[in-house]
Amino acid sequence: MKISSLLLLLSICFSCAKQSPFNQLVKSPNDLHFDRLAAVWDEAIPLGNGLVGALIWEKEGTLRFSLDRADLWDLRPMENKEKSEWKFSWVYNQWKIDDYKSVQDMFDVPYDNAPAPSKIPGASLEFDVSAFGEVESVHLYIEKAICEVKWKNGVRLLTFVHATKPLGWFQFEGLESPLNYELTPPAYYINEGNKDEGPVVGQDLIRLGYMEGKIAKQNKSIIYNQEGWGGFKYQVSVTSEINDDVSQGFWSISSEFPGWEKQPSAQEITNEYLNKDITTLLTTHQDWWSNFWDKSFIQVPDTILQKQWYLEQYKFGSAARAGAPPISLQAVWTADNGKLPPWKGDFHHDLNTQLSYWPAYSANHLDEEIGFIDWLWNNRDTFKEYTKEYYETEGVNVPGVSTLTGQPMGGWIQYAFSPTVSAWLGHHFYLHWRYSMDREFLKKKAYPWIKDVAIFLKEISEVTDKEMRKLPISSSPEIYNNSRKAWFGETTNYDLSLIRWTYEKAAELAFEVGEVEEAKKWTSILSQWPELLVDKQSGLMFGQNVPYESSHRHFSHLMGFHPLGLLDFSKGASDQKIIKNTLATLDEIGSDYWTGYSFSWLGNLKARAFDGEGAARALRIFTENFTLSNSFHANGDQSGKGYSKYSYRPFTLEGNFAFASGLQEMLIQSHTGIIHIFPAIPNDWKDVKFYQLRAEGAFLVSAAMENGSLINVNIKSEKGGILKLKNPFQKSEFNSSVKYEINDNGEIVIRTNLGDSINLTTKI
Repeated sequence: MKISSLLLLLSICFSCAKQSPFNQLVKSPNDLHFDRLAAVWDEAIPLGNGLVGALIWEKEGTLRFSLDRADLWDLRPMENKEKSEWKFSWVYNQWKIDDYKSVQDMFDVPYDNAPAPSKIPGASLEFDVSAFGEVESVHLYIEKAICEVKWKNGVRLLTFVHATKPLGWFQFEGLESPLNYELTPPAYYINEGNKDEGPVVGQDLIRLGYMEGKIAKQNKSIIYNQEGWGGFKYQVSVTSEINDDVSQGFWSISSEFPGWEKQPSAQEITNEYLNKDITTLLTTHQDWWSNFWDKSFIQVPDTILQKQWYLEQYKFGSAARAGAPPISLQAVWTADNGKLPPWKGDFHHDLNTQLSYWPAYSANHLDEEIGFIDWLWNNRDTFKEYTKEYYETEGVNVPGVSTLTGQPMGGWIQYAFSPTVSAWLGHHFYLHWRYSMDREFLKKKAYPWIKDVAIFLKEISEVTDKEMRKLPISSSPEIYNNSRKAWFGETTNYDLSLIRWTYEKAAELAFEVGEVEEAKKWTSILSQWPELLVDKQSGLMFGQNVPYESSHRHFSHLMGFHPLGLLDFSKGASDQKIIKNTLATLDEIGSDYWTGYSFSWLGNLKARAFDGEGAARALRIFTENFTLSNSFHANGDQSGKGYSKYSYRPFTLEGNFAFASGLQEMLIQSHTGIIHIFPAIPNDWKDVKFYQLRAEGAFLVSAAMENGSLINVNIKSEKGGILKLKNPFQKSEFNSSVKYEINDNGEIVIRTNLGDSINLTTKI
């Protein structure tokens, strides 16, 4: 017995020794799969964790890892910031006297001409794979966030960016000889002879004026140290070892700003992990991603839309984290082409950051979304200082184009210095409160932020002789581009929507926290602002007597409908007519000058109007025509089918994430305080389900439809409170696990306690 037991034990141990932790990788139809490596950076396989990221592709016969870190920034201030003309009052005066060229010279020219402030790239890790021959497959396992590359000669690469550590790992299996690799710095001091095409395509990196960084090669590692502007430094470290036919290594990037808390260097991080068991590291990585995917899922019959949704969730999980910088234009995937990233990779708050976080709420990813809120809150003093200096008022506004530390960058001034930026950002504070029902957050952050915005808007506005309020000058992104005409003498619908929403919510939240007198004050100020501007035929307008008459990418005029909900189908026939006319006008004028995010946003708009076919069509156009092979949003129409006259391809992320939000709006809506299940799905979608999509009120909702009939609904109440649900069973009878009422509007009303689970099922 002892001998046979020993033999069995040895057999098991030998089997375990041969078992790789990566042998359990299971492919999903939503993964990325190719038979070759991408030949350009913006079609590469993306890996990331909100702080560091990598793009896996091939350049000139070498396997290339484009390494990035979210806080790699050149933070030199804009040269015009110290000038006396740097005032909203000066801009207003120049506009009044029709000397707008001086404004453009003051604000726009420096942004266009200066290479910084700007996001900057990290470095490239290059492997000489010329001896491997032809690639067999490239696969991204999105459930595990692991990339696998196989060559036909039997070599296999596995690589991932750890979910929570500033660390990347790679392993080559099946090698016949040691694998050479190099660490290639960005072209900070190499003139590549590229044509300088401005901020959209990106200026050459050499214009930053950096001194050449230092590369040190040691026995098992390569260290690259680069100094940037103003004492900023960063380090890239790659450490590897070779055992028989396997080469394994780690990479990391660290950053260092003068006066900031010192963090471990990249070299210290890679050295720490080199001799550790990869199984433990892999387990913590996979545990994080398993928890992420357990938060929610969907299943729809349109496999193209479903795959794109899962890829968007993957990218969101790769780009957003608590404690990391928020999602910028390219997040942790900065351009690797010898240039600065498109639009300097900055934080655009006239649409881009806002759309990037739309899907976080109903997809149940508040844990990642909080990184955006925390960044805004932590830079609140900086924003107040900007407000005091530029607008000469109290309260808070935010630069529409800002750096990592919240400093203004300039650009088209109507949007880079819009007076309502902080109001749109306040919408995210409100959404976080409504979806979490975190009363501590409400008292300490949500209401204080919106209150500060309300104070600012009161101080900057003027009272007319009719005792009504207006902005001195107003804009509507990005109507009339950057001309004097882009400033309106009357308040635009864009600004008006955000202002009315701010005072409405300031009153609501003040009352919620017990500040009754403040609530009355905000309600009184709200009454001084005019109603939204509506044309009887075309619907919502840009401004007074300025209807939507030509195709435009930014739907700034209909903010009052979506995302703010000042107009809504639930409010009756008058609102419904305005909404229908507005959307009909969009459809009639067409998409000639739309970009990809316009179609994503349209998907949300159509869903809010309960038009499932229209929503699905818009989202499908986005997916099939405005994304690259790796799912990145490319802004311009890549299909040549004529959906847009823009055919360029600067990669930005907001279109991706707005797509995810649009599909979620088709499956669940709760912005009116009443939960709607499957409110906007096409008629031919007969089998649909979702799990734990989050609704306002902190309710987690799961539902399933089979053969066109709703089968069951499960709702978990995180915080308790009154649940209102538009009856999803329509005329069918249903069973309920708890007591309920049906109100006069036919809604199911349930009083819930913290932690309650409610099950509703169709009676058979």
